[in-house]
Amino acid sequence: MEQGKLIIISAPSGSGKSTIIGHVMQDESLRLAFSVSATTRPRRGKEQHGVDYYYLTLDEFKQKIANDELVEYQEVYEGRFYGTLKSEVERITSMGKNVVLDLDVLGGVNVKKMYGDRAISIFIQPPSVEVLRQRLINRGTDSMEDIKARVDKAEYEISIGPQFDHTVINDDLDTAVNEVHDLIADFVA
Repeated sequence: MEQGKLIIISAPSGSGKSTIIGHVMQDESLRLAFSVSATTRPRRGKEQHGVDYYYLTLDEFKQKIANDELVEYQEVYEGRFYGTLKSEVERITSMGKNVVLDLDVLGGVNVKKMYGDRAISIFIQPPSVEVLRQRLINRGTDSMEDIKARVDKAEYEISIGPQFDHTVINDDLDTAVNEVHDLIADFVA
């Protein structure tokens, strides 16, 4: 069986990445499977180990870092790690499926370097920083202070966008979904 490939999708917060991924995942002909991330954060509600996340203790996570068992990881807050297990990527790709990695921008750049031609990296970009700011305000989930921090981070992330194989500007959702779908379809064909 042919090994699956890696599809890396990154974007600033509020760019519509999760929505686009959700739409593209529905096309079964692309043989896509979403990578379940590992984290040290506690479970919430009815979340399940191996379904929502691989829940690890801080010591377990640090041991995986030391053993080079992660494709990428990030300490988001002190003692709160998130990352992608190499075993998860291999589990999915060994079944001939193509693994979708929803990564932060720096993680996306690093994973592409690691896997080279076996991976495609797609950067989802908002039409402008101002549109992004308005989307975050309209979401109504963040304080103005958080929105400013996210917008500042987005400006930095957009500067890294050219390091990706492809950039898709999410000005119109249907158009962006179709562009991402076509890039993935060409890559996995």
